[in-house]
This record gives sequence, structure tokens and C-alpha cells, in this order.
Amino acid sequence: MHRILAMIERDLRRFQRNPLLMFASLVLPLTQLIVLGYAFGGKLKHLTVGVVDHDHGLPATKLRELSSAIAANAQTFETVDYPDSTTALTDLRNGRINAILEIPPHFSRDVLAQANPQVALIEDNTDNFVASTLESSLTGLVDAYNQKGLDPRVATAATLEVVEIYPYVPYIQYLLPGSIALAIFITAMIGGGIMFIDDKARGLHEGYLVTPITKSELILGFTLSGAFKGVLAGLALALFGSLIAGIHHPLDPARLVKMLLLIVPASLAFISMMFLMMVRINDPLVPRAIFGVLNTLLFFPSGAIYPINAFPAWMKVLARVDPFSYAVHGLKGLLLKNVGLGALGTDFAFLTVFSLIMMASATALFRRSL
Repeated sequence: MHRILAMIERDLRRFQRNPLLMFASLVLPLTQLIVLGYAFGGKLKHLTVGVVDHDHGLPATKLRELSSAIAANAQTFETVDYPDSTTALTDLRNGRINAILEIPPHFSRDVLAQANPQVALIEDNTDNFVASTLESSLTGLVDAYNQKGLDPRVATAATLEVVEIYPYVPYIQYLLPGSIALAIFITAMIGGGIMFIDDKARGLHEGYLVTPITKSELILGFTLSGAFKGVLAGLALALFGSLIAGIHHPLDPARLVKMLLLIVPASLAFISMMFLMMVRINDPLVPRAIFGVLNTLLFFPSGAIYPINAFPAWMKVLARVDPFSYAVHGLKGLLLKNVGLGALGTDFAFLTVFSLIMMASATALFRRSL
């Protein structure tokens, strides 16, 4: 064990002399958390809807007044009156407005005759987020328009009442678990994979190979030293990110202990996977070439940015074997729900078994030769 501890001490001393590496492993996840968290987390507001009224009757006027009232209160969209459809369509195609609410010529007559009156929503569907937001808002507008008279004191129709068991979760908080996992992974790439290949290219590993240290001790020493760096990076981003994202009780000791217990196997999983990939590589340019692709293949299918349930079948299979998925799932449970350790059993088990498999495979593939 003293040989492994000597390896860890040497690696950590080298890492300590270059704190820029640790800083670099935190900059990207923190930047991503802040930029993506606020860029995608807000509600769409101040969209522009052109209104073309071909009818000008009393029901049509009521619909226009209702749309103006909703626009003034919710501020999801603003209305602009157009004299004809041609001008409105030109502005829609040129991006000056986001949609057109067109009231047909016989709208008032159909309303009075109860003959299925219709209005048209013409939208720029190249942006699905804007289109779905306007569809939802204007569907609510039409529903409000269709209400006749006062509601009865006792409701006669079934209604749905939504009960939320947790406080509102802004997107920056939803993104935080993925950013913590990304910080651990980047530390594994820089402090594990790249440093491992650079040391090998410079001949520094020869000092290990001339000693009686075994292959398993070498891999275990490399893994533990890299995992220690990953734990430091994960805890640092968990603390700073929780303060930035506004997590409730970010310094709760019990939750911090549970996060540490989860970050440790996550760090071991990432660093052991990295050593398995690097154990037979000698060219220092190879890891730099594959890390971007590897980051994409592991981070985005993990559910860090969007729920896994929306993925196609082949991507769901990738998510099931992705250690990122289990690290993100466990961190979401701790940060957003403050669950107990029992709810993280699957995450602990997968990350632990994954680490053991990766270390055993790396040991089997490692060549003890000068």
C-alpha cells in the first residue's frame, strides 16, 4: 500500500504545482451553468403577433380586446394590427413578427349562428419553442373567449388541479447536476488522461516500471490520484454552483456528506474509464482529438440538459450504459429533492461496478514494458 500512496503523493504534488489545471477544469462547467442556465431557463416574453381582422363585427372586436388584455397582463406576446394578410405574411416571412392571428370575414356571423366559428394562427414554425408558446397562449385565449356568462357556484365539469410537491425549479438548477458531473469528467480528462499520456511520452513512467510495483498497483495508484482531483473539482463546483443557482440550503451538512458519497464513485468511474482508454495510447495528440467527441457522446445523452424519456430508442440504450446518466440522476435527487441514500442505490451500484470493471480491464491491458 505504501507504494500506491507514494504514487498518489507524487501525482498530487505535481498537480498542486500547476493550479491552472484545476482552474481550467472548473471554468467550462461554471461558464456552461451560467450561460445555458439563464439562456434556456426563462419564459418567452414579448413575442409579436400580427392581428388581421377581416370581420370587424362585435364578436371579432371582443376577441381582439381579449387578446390585447392578455398581452398586457402576461406579456407573452404583443399585438400589432395589420390591414391585410399580404402585408402581415411578408413581415412574418421576414422575421418582423412571430405569428399572425387572422379573423375570417364571417367570424361574427358564425359566432351568432353557433356554426363552428374559427380563427387562424399562422406561425413561423422554424422555431419550435416560439411556436409552441404561442399555440399554448392563443389556445388559452380562445378558451377564455368561449366561456359564456358566470361560472356556476358548484362546478359541474371535471377539472384538473395541479399539486407540486417541490418548489419551482428554474432551469439553472436543473442544469447544475450535469455541470458538476462535467467538472469531474474534465478533471479526469486533464488530470488523468492527458497527464498520463504526457508523462508516458516524456519517459516519466520508466521510473515506475523499474520498481517492483505491480500492474494492479500502478492502475490503482493512477486511478486513486485522479479520483481525488475529481472529488475536489466536483465538491468545489457543487458549492459554488449551488450558491449561483440558488439551491435551497446549499451548505446543509447532511446533503454535502451524501453528495461526497456520490461524487467519490462518480470520480472513480470517470477516471478509470479514462485510463482504460489511454492505457495503450502513446501519442499525446490522440486524447486531445477524441475528448471532444467523447464529451458529446457521454454528456448530452445523460439527461443533464433534457429528459431521457424524450430520446429515441437507440439513445436510451446509450444512456443506460453511460456513467454520466447515473451521476446526473443521483445529483439531481440530492440537489433538487434532497433524497435519502436509499433512493441512490442504483446510482451507487452502477458507478461502483462500472469502476471495478474499468480498472480490471485497464490492468489486463496495461503493458509493463519500457
